[in-house]
Amino acid sequence: MQPIRFDTASLKILEILQENAEVSNAELAERVGLSPSPCWRRVADMKAQGVFKGTVLLVDPLKVGLAVNVFVHVSLRQQDKQSLEVFTQAVQARPEVMECYLMTGEADFLLRVVIENLVRYQEFMLEVLTQIPGVSSIRSSFALDQVKYTTALPVKHLERP
Repeated sequence: MQPIRFDTASLKILEILQENAEVSNAELAERVGLSPSPCWRRVADMKAQGVFKGTVLLVDPLKVGLAVNVFVHVSLRQQDKQSLEVFTQAVQARPEVMECYLMTGEADFLLRVVIENLVRYQEFMLEVLTQIPGVSSIRSSFALDQVKYTTALPVKHLERP
């Protein structure tokens, strides 16, 4: 799949909307240096091209009682297609699993789990992760502090002449 080419104004639109998707079209147009109609057309075109995957509000995990952020390395007994699919389907169904990546290296999967406390994590590990067929090992690392967190992709480098 070929990346979409962006000019300076479109990249600025991407940057602003990644910071605040609730910005009005009038404010967006002003900040980008376009009139409202062309700005709206660019946003509509990017939506039609699938550049935007969705619009969400970010919730502060501490405010809703989700204080523990765990990075979990999971290895499978074998890495055949069926084992990978079984694991993938099992974790996709779990709301505690915020992210899951198929990896190279020592572990087959890296998960980011957000949960209330250590007792709940222990329950999750024993009642969910260890029960998934094919899991051979689980290593957990607990985040002490979140040094950086962003959902904004670095788009400045995408500008094409």
